Amino acid sequence: MKVIEMKGIESLVEKAMEYKEKGLKEKEIATELSLSVDTVTWLLTRNVKEEKPPTDVQIGWRSVGVFGGRIGLFATIFSDIIIEEMEKTNTDFDTVVGVAINGIPLATLISEQLGKELAIYRPREKERRGGGGTMSSNYASVDGKKVVIVDDVISTGETMQGAIIDMEDKGAEVVLCVVSVNKDRKDEVVGVPLRALVRTQIIG
Repeated sequence: MKVIEMKGIESLVEKAMEYKEKGLKEKEIATELSLSVDTVTWLLTRNVKEEKPPTDVQIGWRSVGVFGGRIGLFATIFSDIIIEEMEKTNTDFDTVVGVAINGIPLATLISEQLGKELAIYRPREKERRGGGGTMSSNYASVDGKKVVIVDDVISTGETMQGAIIDMEDKGAEVVLCVVSVNKDRKDEVVGVPLRALVRTQIIG
């Protein structure tokens, strides 16, 4: 995890441009680089030598993501947090929803560990509070179920808000959102409790 500084920006510009040349959209590039969409837009379109970048924190997952066993260890911690939250609220849930793309491996393993159904949610390209993403028909339906949403990083909260709205439109009740890293100060998203393994905060 590191605060974005000028010395590392050139390499981020190169990576962002490489992804763009491969046809990825800004939202997809932001997911790949674990940056906000605003930061990716700045990397791709502005004079990085003259303009100050948006305040952001880049999250590096490679040391975890290269081995399924390490992702499994993360999933075990998530499962423990979810159980704790369910006990605190005296409730249960039916389905774990993984937000594409980085929430899917975690959600899959959490689903296995807790014996719950697995659903996959694909957010629309541009983040917005009104939702508009899609559920994969190859996995469980969320219609009328209690669900826990899993993602890797929450920055502005737009993707998670959209996911909650889309779940509720299908008659689901979102009882909890869990993420690896919370880049915001929120403990809830549109009234739904939010738990994270790590919370980042820019000071100064």
